[in-house]
This record gives sequence, C-alpha cells and structure tokens, in this order.
Amino acid sequence: MSRSQAINTLPKALRQSVQASTRKAPSKLNIKTAAEALAPNDLRTRLSDTDAEAFGRALDRIREQVIASRGAKDASYIRRIIKLQRGLDLGGRALIYAGIVAPPAWIAGVLALGSAKILENMEIGHNVMHGQWDWMRDPAIHSSTWEWDNTCPADQWKNTHNVEHHTWTNVLGKDRDVGYGVLRMSTKQKWHPYYLLNPVMNTLLAIFFQWGVALHDSELDQLRKTGTLKPESRAKLKGMWRKARKQVLKDYVLFPALAGPFFLPVLAGNALANLMRNLWSYMIIFCGHFPNGAEVFTEAEIVGETRGRWYLRQLLGSCDIEGGKLMHLMSGNLSFQIEHHLFPDLPSNRYAEIAPKVRALCQQYGLPYNSGSLAKQFGSVIGTVFKLALPDMSQLRGKLAAFG
Repeated sequence: MSRSQAINTLPKALRQSVQASTRKAPSKLNIKTAAEALAPNDLRTRLSDTDAEAFGRALDRIREQVIASRGAKDASYIRRIIKLQRGLDLGGRALIYAGIVAPPAWIAGVLALGSAKILENMEIGHNVMHGQWDWMRDPAIHSSTWEWDNTCPADQWKNTHNVEHHTWTNVLGKDRDVGYGVLRMSTKQKWHPYYLLNPVMNTLLAIFFQWGVALHDSELDQLRKTGTLKPESRAKLKGMWRKARKQVLKDYVLFPALAGPFFLPVLAGNALANLMRNLWSYMIIFCGHFPNGAEVFTEAEIVGETRGRWYLRQLLGSCDIEGGKLMHLMSGNLSFQIEHHLFPDLPSNRYAEIAPKVRALCQQYGLPYNSGSLAKQFGSVIGTVFKLALPDMSQLRGKLAAFG
C-alpha cells in the first residue's frame, strides 16, 4: 500500500491533518507495498471485509452525529476549563509564595500548580493541538496557534503524535510511541540485553516524562542503534532546546527569583508541581496504550488496510480507564482512550456520551472493549514492563540450544 493509499483510508479530518503535516516531512509515512510485505493480515481474522466496512460506517455515523451537534455548550466548556486552569496556575503560584511564612499554603500551592499543569497539558493543550476546537474559529484556541506549557515544541509534538502515532497506532517500525524508543512493551519487539533496564528506564521516563516527550521527535534512539544522528534530528533538537530553555527559565529561575532570599522553597514547589504533572501524564498515557490486551501490529499485518480496518486497529490497540468525572477531566478525557483514537478530532467533553455507543457496537460485532480501573490497568502495565525486560522463554531456549 502506497503512502497516499494509506492516508486515504483514514477518517476525513485526520486525513487532512496528516496531509498537511506530510507536506513538511513526507518521508516519514512510507509503508511497504503488498509485494514487499506479503504476510497474513491478522486483523482479517477479527472481521470479514463486509463486517469491517459496516463497522467503520457505523463509527462514521457516530462521528457525524457529534459534529452536527457541536455548538455553544461545547465552546463554553473549553473556555471554562481554560479559565479554571489559569486560576489554578495563578492561585498555586501565589500560595507557594505564601508558603514562605505559612507552610500549609506551600503544600496547597504545589497541588494547585500541579493540577493546573495537568489540566493545561492533558485536557487543554493535547486536545486543542489535535484540532478538537478548530471548528470554533477562535484564533486563541486553535491547533495552529496553541503553544503548551511543556518542554516539547507544539510543532514537533503534532508531528510525532498527530501524524505518526494516530496514523500508525501500535505499528512496530512506524509508531515510535511503542516503547518510546527506550522500552520493550511488546513480545513483537526483538529482545536485546539492553531491555534488562526496562524497569529502570520506565521509572526515569515517568519522572522526566515531559523531557521524554520533548526528545521524542528527535529520535535520539538513533544514537543507541547507529551511534549518530540525522541532520533533521539535530535541527529538531535545536528547536526543542529553544522551547525547553523558556520553560526552565520560567519555572526554575524567574518565579523563584521573585521570592528573593526564599528562592529555594519556590524552586522546590515548581519542581514538585512539574513532577506531579509528569507522573500523572505518564500513568494515564501508558494505561491507555499498554495494559494487558492492548495489541501491537507489524507493517505486514496492515497491508491493504481499509478505513474500517483502520478503525479496528485503533480499537484493538487502545484501552479505557474507568472512573468518575474528576478523573476523566484530569486525564484530559484520555481515560476514554478508545474513543479518542477512533475520533481524535472530536471535542474531548463528548467522549463520555460516545463511549456507550462504541461499547455496544463492539458487542454487536463480537470485538473486545478493553476497559478497567486505573489500578487494574496500571498494574498490568507495570507487569508488562518487568516481564518484557527478560527474553521470551522460547527465544531463551533457542539461544541455549545453540550453545548446547
């Protein structure tokens, strides 16, 4: 399947986003032709061609219903969330300063600032940059103008996430979110002694998650594989550092300096707020992609993929997290990861109403709908991290036999 054929199978809005992005980086969306990747397509065992296209049409109808009903209520929602986030940011920073003389205020300030950073990254930045609110035609809340509170530049994130990840979800060799270049998260990834560090690298990725996201588009894993970087990666690193420098100066120099001799308590408060955001973002994102049952695919398995089977792959590679309204809000509604991957450009506040319809459709076609509590999903993620640090027993026996 050619690049243009692969893109044409995508839902319209995502197809337009990919086409716009690939004008800048067309080489990143090449896929092997059927002749180059002859292999059984495992997805075909899930649904017949007829059912797969009927499944896709049913999902299209759900999407069209939401698009037709978008309006003032949705616009009011995102504006309220932005107002809430900015209030938490301002209040949190003020409380951190107040904590200089009243320690309980410092704790409250860290929690408020951390919550503001979570909201800005998850429910606002992530979703605005997906184009979920572009229909409002508000230049202040638009995917082309939004720059988020994160060390990763918006343009680099939109390439790695909107184009690569959402087009090639869970396809090894195409979606670098599978392991983020440092982890083994599927048995389809060939084991290497380096992966013995899976638990250590996973912990570091969680703690410094915004930096992992920032470096993702630069493909630093090239250094481990080839010992060098491509010229375009060097250019991206320069762009990332320009953005990261502003973030570092804001959180770790400017705001602490305003406290004068109390520089360190404010610095510590900002650092803890960023850590709070990093750990929460990591957990939500990993719980949406890597719990038990989330599937990973090879390029050979998606040869000839149609629009209906693209939808099927999004379903099989994503997982929901069960919880209340607060949890959904603080996750950026990525607790509805299945719905987000099916409809990445729909307003996030509508995923809750879409989810029962998607679940019912899965039941109708006998398809799995991977959903569980945060504890259940995260527990299985951690189990995978530790399990896949070791080689598969079949591979290990083969290596031992070769030495025998």
